[in-house]
Amino acid sequence: MNQKNNFKGQTLPALAMAGPVSLWMILFVTLPMMFIIYISFMSRGVFGDVVYKFSLDSYGTLLDSTYFKVIVKSINAALMTTVLCLFIGYPFAYYIAKKPKEVASRLIMLIMIPFWTNSLMRLNSWLLLFQTSGPVNNFLMSAGFIDTPMSFVYTDGLVMVGMITNMLPFAVLPMYSSIEKLSKSLLEASADLGASRLTTFFNITLPLTFPGIFSSIILVFIPSLGIYTVTDMLGGGKVLYIGNIIKNQFGSIRNWPLGAALSVLLIVITAILIYIYTRFAKIEDMEVV
Repeated sequence: MNQKNNFKGQTLPALAMAGPVSLWMILFVTLPMMFIIYISFMSRGVFGDVVYKFSLDSYGTLLDSTYFKVIVKSINAALMTTVLCLFIGYPFAYYIAKKPKEVASRLIMLIMIPFWTNSLMRLNSWLLLFQTSGPVNNFLMSAGFIDTPMSFVYTDGLVMVGMITNMLPFAVLPMYSSIEKLSKSLLEASADLGASRLTTFFNITLPLTFPGIFSSIILVFIPSLGIYTVTDMLGGGKVLYIGNIIKNQFGSIRNWPLGAALSVLLIVITAILIYIYTRFAKIEDMEVV
């Protein structure tokens, strides 16, 4: 009897804590995701409605040259964004991690300050800076680098700038967390054994901070692949990625099965990345700070 009471006493608090979270995940994550997967196997009606009849047409459309090129372009852009964020973010993270706690917290705050403003305001500021009569073109012309204004607006280059600036904090914070946990005794031992700073970095620092690096890859690559606000604003409808097509399919075009199929593609890519991550690191290493 006492054992049953002890079991209930241990189970009820656990259910009280896990129950609301589990219910939230089921109602707002699992069920919507299952519905999206279900819709992806349906058909589009004549008037844009969903015909609940099993079909693989939407997945076949993904192999169409038009959509396939957009998918490949989106993956390349997400990869480029991720690589550049890693190369820019790792030195930032390393520099911050080597500072005292008080200084490091202020530097992290500086990284987060742009996110205290509206994202539309940040994107519009890029348009104002790079427009034909903007400060960037005026500086290049006054410095003699160009004779006539260059067209930066609504190009892939400006979209890439917007994506990098939006995703950079998501790369810096996990890497900072991983570098900050690095044991100084290992670095000191490496120096005592005569290893150079470069040797220590590639043989100790980089391998031990790999969980933070891979966390940054996941946190940057996945949103970059599905983002559409940056491409809408800075691309002006001329630059299309997967996120833009999904938004259009669920919106103006009203082809929900195709939009759902593209969404499933993103889910599959996300699942593959998370599976790869779990093969290399523990999930608790993904904490940001």
